[in-house]
Amino acid sequence: MWRHRTTRRPGAEPAGRFREHLRLGRKGLAIGIDIGGTKVAAGVVDAEGRILKEARRSTPGNDPRAVEQVIVELVEELGQGHRIWSVGIGAAGWMDLDGATVLFSPHLAWRNEPLRENLQRLLRRPVLLTNDADAAGWAEWRFGAGRGEDRLVCITLGTGIGGAMVMDGRLERGRFGVAGEFGHQIIQPGGHRCECGNRGCWEQYASGNALGREARELAAANSPMAQELLKAVGGRVGDITGVTVTELAKAGDPTARELLEDVGEWLGLGLANLAAALDPGTFVIGGGLCDAGELLVGPARTAFARNLTGRGFRPAARIELAALGPNAGLIGAADLSRVSSRMRS
Repeated sequence: MWRHRTTRRPGAEPAGRFREHLRLGRKGLAIGIDIGGTKVAAGVVDAEGRILKEARRSTPGNDPRAVEQVIVELVEELGQGHRIWSVGIGAAGWMDLDGATVLFSPHLAWRNEPLRENLQRLLRRPVLLTNDADAAGWAEWRFGAGRGEDRLVCITLGTGIGGAMVMDGRLERGRFGVAGEFGHQIIQPGGHRCECGNRGCWEQYASGNALGREARELAAANSPMAQELLKAVGGRVGDITGVTVTELAKAGDPTARELLEDVGEWLGLGLANLAAALDPGTFVIGGGLCDAGELLVGPARTAFARNLTGRGFRPAARIELAALGPNAGLIGAADLSRVSSRMRS
């Protein structure tokens, strides 16, 4: 879906025409499904982004057919008492530009999987596939912290770093459908090894995993600064995670706050790089790590201003915390499926 502007794909329409499609289909309900490594979250979403009904299941291992069955069960459960127009599926991984095939998903055994065709046959409804970060970014643009912004970049901070771009009312996915992998810009040549195979990727310095790793290294060195960290996990260094650090920082622990500040500075540096390349009006920062709020985003804003190219002689993008929380992915997937199906009808 959506890069080639000569085709009628969601996000490829001018903003005015897109809004006209939304006006014509304001009453349609859609189901959004967010597939993660451990859980599948689903909800009935109206045209204003409100969740009317929710359900959840555990992610059923790596069996693609089992995942399809869970999706069918959720749609049947949520569809009771509601007239569902379409179904949107958001998952980590790469989708083709038509939103028909999952090229690769790190959490599941999807490799060139024709998932849309399979699900449309089972569900007898229009189905759209999209990357989970794209779905979250779309939701924040439509209903959240990026509402009204013509050029939005959304960053999701969790285990790694995901990203999405909404430009002039369309979801920008690049020539091959894999744009937004911001976490793999190399920000420290020769730095920490990344799961992608490279060294020094941004997500090795500005993610929840990075925060936990730095805290564990501090504790393993028997630093007196790590006493509260060790106390929080009963002395088990390996149990320290980014969540551990975040909770201690919110409670006022100075070491945890210092660790978050370090991660925030790396975050701001990466955002400055993206601003130089993309020149957005707003960055929206979401994902689990954003539970830290201003303890993370405050240092990021400072580092962004310090590293922005042309600083002092150009307007600077706003940096805002996401507004929709963990439901952004399912809200965005539902909304995209509604817009897509109405454009094709």
